[in-house]
Amino acid sequence: MDLAELKRRLDAGLSRRPRHEASRSDLISAAVLLPVTGGPSGSSAPHILFSKKSADVPHHKGQFAFPGGIVEERDGSRVETALREAWEEIRLPADAVEVLGLLDDTETRATPFVITPVVGIVTRPVVFQPDGREIERVLEVPLETLRDPAIFRTELWERGGEPHPVHFYDVSVEDIIWGATARILSRRREGGRRLGHPQPPRGPQRAERDPDP
Repeated sequence: MDLAELKRRLDAGLSRRPRHEASRSDLISAAVLLPVTGGPSGSSAPHILFSKKSADVPHHKGQFAFPGGIVEERDGSRVETALREAWEEIRLPADAVEVLGLLDDTETRATPFVITPVVGIVTRPVVFQPDGREIERVLEVPLETLRDPAIFRTELWERGGEPHPVHFYDVSVEDIIWGATARILSRRREGGRRLGHPQPPRGPQRAERDPDP
């Protein structure tokens, strides 16, 4: 499947399903961009871009996420937030992104955020430049890799006395996508199919670290 076919399926899927909106005054609103690219080689095979946070950020140190951040008063919409943050973090120009729509709001568990994911196709080659302060590098993963059930796993972690599933995409030994980012990814249905292929949760595991960025 190439980028054009993926765009067609995403357009159809986003237009026909209602979106869950989470409106809670006790949570901080944030937005992220889920960028679909042609990959580092500029091929037509769809890739999903992730940014790796540095050790200097206040939350989710060293974890993979989508480019994004807190909604500011100057932002006219969640889309503006996602595009602004993508430019600030990895120098992805807003005019290089064709926004397709919004996914369900996702509440984080260990931090007080509600995240609105914005899906966008990167329409031209871009040399991504991590800012070096919040983001240390970018990772473009082929969509077919993310669909491989062999790299997906779910563990039951305990927080506040209650078990809950935590998803992981083991892209490589060093590159593991998990937490809220993995939840957003696994929920995303493209043409009626998930980007990943969730498997039954493994046995319970008590979490000592924050279980969900």
